[in-house]
Amino acid sequence: MNTPIPRWLIGFTAVVYFFLHLPVLVLVVFSFNDSKFSVDWRGFTLQWYQRLLERPDILRGLKASLIVGGAATLISAVFGTLLALALARQRFRGRRVFEGFLYVPIVTPEIVTGISLLLLFALLKVPLGLTTITIAHVAFCISFVVIVVLARLEGMDENLEEAAMILGADEITTFWKVTVPQLWPGILSGALLAFTMSFDDFVITSFVSGPGSSTLPIVVYGMVRKNVEPSINAISTIILLATAILIYLADRLARAK
Repeated sequence: MNTPIPRWLIGFTAVVYFFLHLPVLVLVVFSFNDSKFSVDWRGFTLQWYQRLLERPDILRGLKASLIVGGAATLISAVFGTLLALALARQRFRGRRVFEGFLYVPIVTPEIVTGISLLLLFALLKVPLGLTTITIAHVAFCISFVVIVVLARLEGMDENLEEAAMILGADEITTFWKVTVPQLWPGILSGALLAFTMSFDDFVITSFVSGPGSSTLPIVVYGMVRKNVEPSINAISTIILLATAILIYLADRLARAK
């Protein structure tokens, strides 16, 4: 029998959530403000969203973010899935330690990761640009994919694979016809999570980006430093909405049977 949740606990939770999301709510509301000054409400307008299409720097930043996010997601999804399969199906010395290292990119402060990657690229004399940003994003995105796919593998029935091989299917056919369809929700969930992390990243990207390779978060930060205008609220609202949708889809796919 489920114990009813006390009303005071529900109320306290609602207050905490409201406090945490109040700044975001204010940002969204003032993205529709007709006044150029965010603290002065003058009426509803969509002009700041329309003005985004007139900013070539924002469009270039969006293009760079999509290119980097797409490449990092694809690489992380492929190698992350293979790595998860190796960890789940193989038993070897140091496996637990290897699994522990998967969490290092997640718990390491982003500024430390950014500095270390910058030093590595400088040591190898790799020119900074979209390539180095993509490599940096793969370095931390792949851990999220592995963790999600590993969780999916724990709920898989290995008897289906054994049955397929007993019935005459070889290992490759079994992998594509039986294993991948069962893993697909986990792979997509990890990929969406990886794309979200890549698209939103600022700290690490700021260390490994070069001239002409600014992603959208870098462009937005540059706009804030020059002048706080309502178009910043508009682009921030769009990023927030896109991120929320991707996280929601990733969560639904991770829960899929």
